[in-house]
Amino acid sequence: MTFSKLVFAPLSYTGWGSLEQLIPELERFAPTKILLVTDPMLEKIGLSDQVSKPVRDAGYEVTLYTDVVPEPHLETGEKLAAFIRGNGFDLVIGVGGGSALDLAKLAAIMATHEGPVADYLNLTGTRKIEHKALPLVLIPTTSGTGSEVTSIAVLSLESSKDVITHDNMIASVAIVDPQLTVSVPPKVTAATGIDALTHAVEAYISINASPATDGLALHAIRLISKSLRTAVKDGGNKQARTDMSHGSYLAGLAFFNAGVAGVHALAYPLGGQFHIPHGDSNAVLLPYVMSYIRKSCPKRMADILEALGGNPSFLSEEEASYKCVDELKRIVEDVGIPSTLSGFDVPESALDSLTADGVKQKRILARSPLPLEESDIRKIYQSAFDGVPVEPAT
Repeated sequence: MTFSKLVFAPLSYTGWGSLEQLIPELERFAPTKILLVTDPMLEKIGLSDQVSKPVRDAGYEVTLYTDVVPEPHLETGEKLAAFIRGNGFDLVIGVGGGSALDLAKLAAIMATHEGPVADYLNLTGTRKIEHKALPLVLIPTTSGTGSEVTSIAVLSLESSKDVITHDNMIASVAIVDPQLTVSVPPKVTAATGIDALTHAVEAYISINASPATDGLALHAIRLISKSLRTAVKDGGNKQARTDMSHGSYLAGLAFFNAGVAGVHALAYPLGGQFHIPHGDSNAVLLPYVMSYIRKSCPKRMADILEALGGNPSFLSEEEASYKCVDELKRIVEDVGIPSTLSGFDVPESALDSLTADGVKQKRILARSPLPLEESDIRKIYQSAFDGVPVEPAT
């Protein structure tokens, strides 16, 4: 008998103006001291004030923590863990993109656990999460990571990335208000948007996909593909921002339950070695990984093409899968993201080290419909460097 385990955040509010639900939710937890984790840039432009001011006005004590950087390193996580353990907080709010939300999750769980953060890493850690986290409210300000509905905190290591993950790290409340994404600049909108698209695509082709995640993933692809270009060109477009917000949220639910695969596995070393933002890393690899695994899931590739707005009705599954790859590549190019590794100044000499780190991502690679061995990963990196999609030798 085949069954699927589905895990969702206990409570989510989505839609324009949903931030108004924050204070009523805080009243349920009655915290005495709140830690608000956010990006320093959001503090600078006043966006984090949209959250912190009404919380303070409601009578709560709030401490702002802004030691947040893109693709946070393990050391950043260790510093945050030490801070929250020593200051008596009883609730955490995360406001920002994926890095801020991941660190908020890390803070909430490390507050109730002893020892270094490194001890809890997925690939190398020796300790297990055993206790509940502090109550946690996550509020994304980008449409991309889906971090508000996952149990994963990603940390950069010397040359790659690892995660801390446990169901106890799932947010108590997620508030997804597209109004908070309007000020996101075009470049970040593009990168986070392709990140969300990649979540949905990889969830749909994952070997752990289920009817429930399929529905979430396909609708996420529809919403994102029809709105991303507009959101990049016209950030004030309310409908585009709303569609992207909902698309990212649905993609997050899909990949949290079905998992991501080859694109993310190969993207992590790009972030670790060259500090390429996660969304850009996914974007540059997406068409090349999908081209390589195309023959392992042609029917699903045809479904993705249709969700992208294409018409596979008069095409064979093979023809539709080719067009799917073409359309994914076109979206990446249309939003202004380089379509080759060389476009990110990654030298060809680095492909071997990237491959060596990519192979280590076994947890993620295991979900690929086509098993990806070291030689396959090397070929994909080479194709992404050359800008020429390739397929396995048969």
